[in-house]
Amino acid sequence: MKIDIHSHVIPDRVVTAIAADPKRFRARVDGEGTARRIIHDQGYNYPLFEEFRGVEAKVAAMDRKGIDVSVISPAPPMFYYWADADLALEVAGLVNDGVADMVGASPERLRGMATVPMQHPDAAVAELERVVRAFGFKAVEIGTSIEGAQLAEERFRPLLRRASELNVFVFAHPYYVGAKGGLESYYLTNLIGNPLDTTVMLANLMFSGRLDELPDLKIVLAHGGGFVPYQIGRLAHGHAVRRETNGISKSSPKDLLKRIYFDSLVFEPQALRYLIDLVGADHVCIGSDAPFDMADDDPGATIEAVPGLTPAERQCVCCGTALKLLREG
Repeated sequence: MKIDIHSHVIPDRVVTAIAADPKRFRARVDGEGTARRIIHDQGYNYPLFEEFRGVEAKVAAMDRKGIDVSVISPAPPMFYYWADADLALEVAGLVNDGVADMVGASPERLRGMATVPMQHPDAAVAELERVVRAFGFKAVEIGTSIEGAQLAEERFRPLLRRASELNVFVFAHPYYVGAKGGLESYYLTNLIGNPLDTTVMLANLMFSGRLDELPDLKIVLAHGGGFVPYQIGRLAHGHAVRRETNGISKSSPKDLLKRIYFDSLVFEPQALRYLIDLVGADHVCIGSDAPFDMADDDPGATIEAVPGLTPAERQCVCCGTALKLLREG
Protein backbone atom coordinates (compact mmCIF):
# COMPACT_ATOMS: atom_id res chain seq x y z
CA MET A 1 0.00 0.00 0.00
CA LYS A 2 1.22 3.49 -0.87
CA ILE A 3 -0.06 6.63 0.89
CA ASP A 4 0.83 10.09 -0.44
CA ILE A 5 0.95 12.65 2.36
CA HIS A 6 1.65 15.60 0.02
CA SER A 7 -1.00 15.99 -2.69
CA HIS A 8 -2.64 19.34 -3.44
CA VAL A 9 -6.15 20.39 -4.39
CA ILE A 10 -8.07 23.60 -5.10
CA PRO A 11 -11.71 22.64 -4.53
CA ASP A 12 -14.51 23.80 -6.80
CA ARG A 13 -16.14 25.80 -4.00
CA VAL A 14 -13.26 28.27 -3.83
CA VAL A 15 -12.68 28.31 -7.61
CA THR A 16 -16.33 29.26 -8.13
CA ALA A 17 -16.09 31.99 -5.49
CA ILE A 18 -12.97 33.48 -7.08
CA ALA A 19 -14.52 33.44 -10.55
CA ALA A 20 -17.66 35.17 -9.24
CA ASP A 21 -15.87 37.96 -7.34
CA PRO A 22 -12.26 38.46 -8.48
CA LYS A 23 -11.97 41.82 -6.74
CA ARG A 24 -12.88 40.45 -3.31
CA PHE A 25 -10.57 37.44 -3.58
CA ARG A 26 -7.79 39.38 -5.34
CA ALA A 27 -7.51 36.64 -7.92
CA ARG A 28 -9.13 35.69 -11.19
CA VAL A 29 -9.75 32.63 -13.31
CA ASP A 30 -8.59 33.11 -16.91
CA GLY A 31 -9.05 30.98 -19.99
CA GLU A 32 -11.37 28.11 -20.80
CA GLY A 33 -11.30 24.34 -20.46
CA THR A 34 -7.84 22.83 -20.06
CA ALA A 35 -6.27 26.27 -20.58
CA ARG A 36 -7.79 27.75 -17.40
CA ARG A 37 -5.40 29.40 -14.98
CA ILE A 38 -5.70 31.13 -11.62
CA ILE A 39 -3.87 34.44 -11.41
CA HIS A 40 -3.47 36.07 -7.98
CA ASP A 41 -2.74 39.71 -7.36
CA GLN A 42 0.11 38.50 -5.12
CA GLY A 43 1.87 37.13 -8.20
CA TYR A 44 0.91 33.47 -8.22
CA ASN A 45 -0.01 32.27 -11.71
CA TYR A 46 -0.60 28.57 -12.35
CA PRO A 47 -2.69 26.18 -14.47
CA LEU A 48 -5.95 25.00 -12.94
CA PHE A 49 -5.33 21.34 -13.68
CA GLU A 50 -8.34 19.06 -13.48
CA GLU A 51 -6.47 17.07 -10.82
CA PHE A 52 -6.64 20.10 -8.53
CA ARG A 53 -10.42 20.13 -8.44
CA GLY A 54 -11.79 16.87 -9.84
CA VAL A 55 -12.01 13.70 -7.74
CA GLU A 56 -12.02 11.42 -10.78
CA ALA A 57 -8.94 13.16 -12.18
CA LYS A 58 -7.16 13.00 -8.82
CA VAL A 59 -7.88 9.29 -8.42
CA ALA A 60 -6.91 8.56 -12.03
CA ALA A 61 -3.57 10.31 -11.47
CA MET A 62 -3.07 8.30 -8.29
CA ASP A 63 -3.72 5.10 -10.23
CA ARG A 64 -1.10 6.05 -12.81
CA LYS A 65 1.45 6.66 -10.04
CA GLY A 66 0.58 3.58 -8.01
CA ILE A 67 -0.81 5.60 -5.08
CA ASP A 68 -3.56 3.95 -3.07
CA VAL A 69 -4.49 6.82 -0.73
CA SER A 70 -3.76 10.57 -0.90
CA VAL A 71 -4.02 13.02 1.98
CA ILE A 72 -5.22 16.04 0.02
CA SER A 73 -4.15 19.51 1.13
CA PRO A 74 -4.86 23.01 -0.22
CA ALA A 75 -2.39 24.49 -2.67
CA PRO A 76 -0.42 27.21 -0.80
CA PRO A 77 -1.96 30.15 -2.75
CA MET A 78 -5.17 29.24 -0.93
CA PHE A 79 -3.67 30.15 2.48
CA TYR A 80 -4.81 33.80 2.14
CA TYR A 81 -2.63 34.83 5.09
CA TRP A 82 -2.80 38.46 3.92
CA ALA A 83 -6.59 38.73 4.25
CA ASP A 84 -8.72 40.32 6.96
CA ALA A 85 -10.52 38.04 9.39
CA ASP A 86 -13.80 37.82 7.49
CA LEU A 87 -12.24 36.97 4.13
CA ALA A 88 -9.60 34.67 5.60
CA LEU A 89 -12.19 32.64 7.50
CA GLU A 90 -14.47 32.54 4.45
CA VAL A 91 -11.70 31.19 2.23
CA ALA A 92 -10.64 28.61 4.81
CA GLY A 93 -14.25 27.48 5.11
CA LEU A 94 -14.70 27.22 1.34
CA VAL A 95 -11.47 25.28 0.96
CA ASN A 96 -12.06 22.94 3.90
CA ASP A 97 -15.67 22.23 2.97
CA GLY A 98 -14.48 21.59 -0.57
CA VAL A 99 -11.80 19.18 0.64
CA ALA A 100 -14.48 17.39 2.66
CA ASP A 101 -16.65 17.18 -0.49
CA MET A 102 -13.80 15.49 -2.35
CA VAL A 103 -13.06 13.06 0.46
CA GLY A 104 -16.77 12.22 0.71
CA ALA A 105 -16.84 11.40 -3.00
CA SER A 106 -13.98 8.89 -2.65
CA PRO A 107 -13.53 7.97 1.02
CA GLU A 108 -11.52 4.84 0.23
CA ARG A 109 -8.88 6.80 -1.68
CA LEU A 110 -8.76 10.28 -0.10
CA ARG A 111 -8.17 11.78 3.34
CA GLY A 112 -8.60 15.45 4.18
CA MET A 113 -6.17 18.09 5.41
CA ALA A 114 -7.38 21.52 6.53
CA THR A 115 -6.14 25.06 6.16
CA VAL A 116 -6.72 27.71 8.83
CA PRO A 117 -6.41 31.53 8.85
CA MET A 118 -3.15 31.65 10.80
CA GLN A 119 -2.94 35.46 10.89
CA HIS A 120 -6.08 35.48 13.06
CA PRO A 121 -5.22 32.97 15.81
CA ASP A 122 -8.63 32.78 17.49
CA ALA A 123 -10.33 32.16 14.14
CA ALA A 124 -7.65 29.61 13.25
CA VAL A 125 -8.32 27.61 16.42
CA ALA A 126 -12.08 27.78 15.84
CA GLU A 127 -11.76 26.56 12.25
CA LEU A 128 -9.45 23.73 13.29
CA GLU A 129 -11.93 22.60 15.91
CA ARG A 130 -14.76 22.80 13.35
CA VAL A 131 -13.10 20.61 10.73
CA VAL A 132 -12.07 18.03 13.31
CA ARG A 133 -15.59 17.93 14.73
CA ALA A 134 -17.45 18.08 11.40
CA PHE A 135 -15.19 16.08 9.10
CA GLY A 136 -12.79 14.13 11.31
CA PHE A 137 -9.74 15.72 9.68
CA LYS A 138 -6.49 14.55 11.27
CA ALA A 139 -4.11 17.00 9.65
CA VAL A 140 -3.72 20.74 9.13
CA GLU A 141 -1.46 22.39 6.59
CA ILE A 142 0.39 25.50 7.77
CA GLY A 143 2.78 27.72 5.87
CA THR A 144 6.39 27.73 7.03
CA SER A 145 5.87 31.46 7.59
CA ILE A 146 2.81 33.67 7.82
CA GLU A 147 3.36 36.75 5.66
CA GLY A 148 6.94 36.87 6.89
CA ALA A 149 6.15 36.03 10.53
CA GLN A 150 7.75 32.92 11.96
CA LEU A 151 5.59 30.04 13.17
CA ALA A 152 7.58 30.12 16.43
CA GLU A 153 6.06 33.48 17.40
CA GLU A 154 4.03 33.53 20.60
CA ARG A 155 0.78 34.42 18.84
CA PHE A 156 0.74 31.12 16.95
CA ARG A 157 1.26 28.95 20.02
CA PRO A 158 -2.49 28.51 20.79
CA LEU A 159 -3.07 26.94 17.38
CA LEU A 160 -0.07 24.63 17.71
CA ARG A 161 -1.15 23.67 21.22
CA ARG A 162 -4.71 22.95 20.07
CA ALA A 163 -3.44 20.81 17.19
CA SER A 164 -1.39 18.84 19.69
CA GLU A 165 -4.37 18.43 22.02
CA LEU A 166 -6.57 17.23 19.16
CA ASN A 167 -3.83 14.86 17.96
CA VAL A 168 -3.87 16.57 14.57
CA PHE A 169 -0.53 16.56 12.79
CA VAL A 170 0.84 19.75 11.23
CA PHE A 171 2.03 19.56 7.64
CA ALA A 172 4.43 22.50 7.23
CA HIS A 173 4.59 23.68 3.64
CA PRO A 174 6.62 26.62 2.28
CA TYR A 175 4.69 29.80 1.62
CA TYR A 176 6.28 32.90 0.20
CA VAL A 177 5.49 35.89 -1.95
CA GLY A 178 7.67 38.46 -3.64
CA ALA A 179 11.33 38.43 -4.59
CA LYS A 180 14.18 37.18 -2.44
CA GLY A 181 17.71 38.45 -2.76
CA GLY A 182 19.81 36.20 -4.98
CA LEU A 183 16.86 33.98 -5.89
CA GLU A 184 15.27 36.15 -8.57
CA SER A 185 16.42 34.00 -11.51
CA TYR A 186 16.17 30.38 -12.61
CA TYR A 187 13.10 29.60 -10.45
CA LEU A 188 15.37 29.66 -7.40
CA THR A 189 12.54 31.08 -5.28
CA ASN A 190 11.19 27.54 -5.40
CA LEU A 191 14.28 25.38 -5.97
CA ILE A 192 16.23 26.95 -3.10
CA GLY A 193 13.66 29.22 -1.44
CA ASN A 194 11.22 26.44 -0.52
CA PRO A 195 13.72 24.21 1.30
CA LEU A 196 15.33 27.31 2.85
CA ASP A 197 12.00 28.48 4.29
CA THR A 198 11.45 25.05 5.84
CA THR A 199 14.92 25.12 7.38
CA VAL A 200 14.43 28.59 8.86
CA MET A 201 11.03 27.61 10.29
CA LEU A 202 12.30 24.50 12.05
CA ALA A 203 15.41 26.21 13.43
CA ASN A 204 13.19 28.90 14.95
CA LEU A 205 10.86 26.30 16.47
CA MET A 206 13.85 24.46 17.93
CA PHE A 207 15.77 27.40 19.41
CA SER A 208 12.68 29.28 20.64
CA GLY A 209 11.67 26.44 22.93
CA ARG A 210 8.35 25.87 21.14
CA LEU A 211 9.09 22.20 20.57
CA ASP A 212 10.07 21.81 24.23
CA GLU A 213 6.74 23.33 25.27
CA LEU A 214 4.73 21.06 22.97
CA PRO A 215 6.28 17.61 23.29
CA ASP A 216 3.32 15.81 21.71
CA LEU A 217 3.04 18.06 18.64
CA LYS A 218 3.55 16.11 15.41
CA ILE A 219 5.10 18.06 12.52
CA VAL A 220 5.62 16.76 8.99
CA LEU A 221 8.03 18.71 6.78
CA ALA A 222 7.54 18.95 3.04
CA HIS A 223 10.32 18.42 0.51
CA GLY A 224 12.33 16.09 2.71
CA GLY A 225 12.76 18.73 5.41
CA GLY A 226 14.59 21.24 3.25
CA PHE A 227 18.24 21.64 4.29
CA VAL A 228 17.66 20.62 7.92
CA PRO A 229 18.76 16.96 7.70
CA TYR A 230 22.04 17.83 5.99
CA GLN A 231 22.83 20.73 8.37
CA ILE A 232 21.52 19.28 11.64
CA GLY A 233 25.08 18.83 12.92
CA ARG A 234 25.74 22.52 12.44
CA LEU A 235 22.56 23.45 14.31
CA ALA A 236 23.49 21.08 17.14
CA HIS A 237 27.03 22.49 17.34
CA GLY A 238 25.66 26.04 17.42
CA HIS A 239 23.32 25.06 20.23
CA ALA A 240 26.28 23.71 22.18
CA VAL A 241 28.57 26.73 21.82
CA ARG A 242 26.39 29.81 21.26
CA ARG A 243 24.28 31.45 23.95
CA GLU A 244 21.90 32.85 21.30
CA THR A 245 20.75 29.31 20.50
CA ASN A 246 20.73 27.67 23.93
CA GLY A 247 19.38 30.56 25.97
CA ILE A 248 15.82 29.25 25.83
CA SER A 249 15.75 25.69 24.57
CA LYS A 250 17.91 23.24 26.50
CA SER A 251 17.23 20.44 24.02
CA SER A 252 19.79 19.67 21.33
CA PRO A 253 18.44 20.06 17.80
CA LYS A 254 19.58 16.48 17.16
CA ASP A 255 17.25 15.26 19.88
CA LEU A 256 14.39 17.44 18.69
CA LEU A 257 14.86 16.19 15.13
CA LYS A 258 13.84 12.70 16.28
CA ARG A 259 10.31 14.03 16.80
CA ILE A 260 9.95 15.42 13.26
CA TYR A 261 8.43 13.60 10.28
CA PHE A 262 9.43 14.09 6.65
CA ASP A 263 8.03 13.44 3.22
CA SER A 264 10.15 11.64 0.63
CA LEU A 265 10.25 14.44 -1.94
CA VAL A 266 14.00 14.82 -2.50
CA PHE A 267 14.23 13.36 -6.05
CA GLU A 268 17.49 11.58 -5.25
CA PRO A 269 17.49 8.00 -3.93
CA GLN A 270 20.82 8.42 -2.15
CA ALA A 271 19.53 11.52 -0.36
CA LEU A 272 16.46 9.59 0.71
CA ARG A 273 18.75 6.82 2.00
CA TYR A 274 20.55 9.38 4.14
CA LEU A 275 17.26 10.78 5.46
CA ILE A 276 16.03 7.31 6.42
CA ASP A 277 19.33 6.54 8.15
CA LEU A 278 19.22 9.86 10.02
CA VAL A 279 15.63 9.90 11.33
CA GLY A 280 14.40 6.34 10.80
CA ALA A 281 12.02 4.99 8.18
CA ASP A 282 9.20 5.31 10.71
CA HIS A 283 9.51 9.11 10.37
CA VAL A 284 9.45 9.23 6.56
CA CYS A 285 6.43 8.95 4.29
CA ILE A 286 5.65 9.36 0.60
CA GLY A 287 5.17 12.88 -0.72
CA SER A 288 4.52 13.62 -4.39
CA ASP A 289 3.53 17.35 -4.51
CA ALA A 290 0.99 16.51 -7.20
CA PRO A 291 -0.08 18.04 -9.52
CA PHE A 292 2.51 20.84 -9.64
CA ASP A 293 5.38 20.60 -12.13
CA MET A 294 7.79 20.12 -9.21
CA ALA A 295 6.03 16.86 -8.32
CA ASP A 296 7.58 13.41 -8.26
CA ASP A 297 5.48 11.61 -10.86
CA ASP A 298 6.68 8.16 -9.81
CA PRO A 299 7.35 8.26 -6.06
CA GLY A 300 7.21 4.48 -5.84
CA ALA A 301 10.13 4.16 -8.27
CA THR A 302 12.10 6.72 -6.24
CA ILE A 303 11.61 4.63 -3.12
CA GLU A 304 12.51 1.39 -4.86
CA ALA A 305 15.76 3.00 -6.04
CA VAL A 306 16.90 3.73 -2.46
CA PRO A 307 20.08 1.71 -1.88
CA GLY A 308 19.77 -1.14 0.59
CA LEU A 309 16.11 -0.51 1.38
CA THR A 310 14.83 -3.28 3.68
CA PRO A 311 11.27 -4.65 3.59
CA ALA A 312 10.59 -3.06 6.99
CA GLU A 313 11.85 0.34 5.79
CA ARG A 314 9.79 0.06 2.61
CA GLN A 315 6.66 -0.69 4.61
CA CYS A 316 7.20 2.36 6.85
CA VAL A 317 7.88 4.81 4.03
CA CYS A 318 5.14 3.52 1.74
CA CYS A 319 2.34 3.44 4.30
CA GLY A 320 3.30 2.63 7.89
CA THR A 321 4.39 6.14 8.89
CA ALA A 322 1.36 7.74 7.23
CA LEU A 323 -1.03 5.28 8.87
CA LYS A 324 0.49 6.15 12.23
CA LEU A 325 0.04 9.88 11.62
CA LEU A 326 -3.53 9.31 10.44
CA ARG A 327 -4.18 7.04 13.40
CA GLU A 328 -5.31 4.28 11.09
CA GLY A 329 -2.50 1.82 11.78
